[in-house]
Amino acid sequence: METKKAIDTLNKLVEINNDRTEGYKTALKEAKEQDLKTLFTAFISTSQKCKTELDNEILSLGGKLTEGTKTSGKLFRLWMDTKAALTNSDRHAILSSCESGEDVAIDTYKDVQKNDMDDLTPHQRAMVDKQLKMIKADHDKVKKMRDMEKVTR
Repeated sequence: METKKAIDTLNKLVEINNDRTEGYKTALKEAKEQDLKTLFTAFISTSQKCKTELDNEILSLGGKLTEGTKTSGKLFRLWMDTKAALTNSDRHAILSSCESGEDVAIDTYKDVQKNDMDDLTPHQRAMVDKQLKMIKADHDKVKKMRDMEKVTR
């Protein structure tokens, strides 16, 4: 395991969790219904938990924490803001946007699993796997709500 590669890999996951947090803060502002606000607050909590675990690992390796977000996350939030404005905070549109963001998060974790796991310790690999399961569970909740919304339209 090369420490710099491990730090870079973990920071990549920090960035996607920062994106999720900021994306769900945007969604929280757009949502009118309490069930969505509760859901998005829970998803923010998931990302903050993941970020804390990742930060602790990075610091234990002597690394510097990344505080930013990915460019794709900024574009996602801009698109969500624009779409919400055009659709008047439409519930289905908000859920669809959130699912797209979840797809990006899942893809980022899967990319790490496919390409970067050799750079991580067994403990860090287990943490990545656990976090991916949590994010997939959030994705499935958003997808289910979005699909239910499609049926009731």
